[in-house]
Amino acid sequence: MIATELAVLAAPSGTINTEGIVTFFASNIAPILLAVLGVIFIGRASRGEISKVLTSSAIAIVGLAFIAGAATLFFVGENIIDLIFN
Repeated sequence: MIATELAVLAAPSGTINTEGIVTFFASNIAPILLAVLGVIFIGRASRGEISKVLTSSAIAIVGLAFIAGAATLFFVGENIIDLIFN
């Protein structure tokens, strides 16, 4: 009887809450990372490294654009696949 109970407890549920994971990263992790980038940029700018700040800022903006594109495909991807294959 104990082996049966352990098998039931160890059985996977089969689903992963991906929306919860994405919401967690978007609401908790992303703002912290952006704040760290802001502090680094302000520190470099105060030392007179304006060209490095501009380059890093441009790279960060392009990275955010890629992340936004990936998030868009994450939410709209199923509709795009339905349009292509139907």
